[in-house]
Amino acid sequence: MIVDDSKPIRDMLKSMLADEVEQFYECDDGNEAVATFASCQPDWVLMDIKMKEMDGITATRKIKQSFPAARVIVMTQHRGSNFREQAFEAGAYEFIGKERLLELQNIMKS
Repeated sequence: MIVDDSKPIRDMLKSMLADEVEQFYECDDGNEAVATFASCQPDWVLMDIKMKEMDGITATRKIKQSFPAARVIVMTQHRGSNFREQAFEAGAYEFIGKERLLELQNIMKS
């Protein structure tokens, strides 16, 4: 499942991961991500942080509360602050800067 408020980013991720992933679910905010995860329970979630309605940290926390085995990779282009710490406190499997998205295939194979 790809959660990002930018359709071009979602499309790029789908293109990058097309050989590794059979089915994609797309969401453009955290509320939609929580609901979609509950109904589809995908193997992986790629979660942006900054989104309207509900941010990715809150969505990750809610997904992990209901589904402790969920594997959420939090991704962001924002530097500074304590996003990495917040992501892991929320239960993220991994945290990655968007400039390192090419590493996703290796992370998802582990």
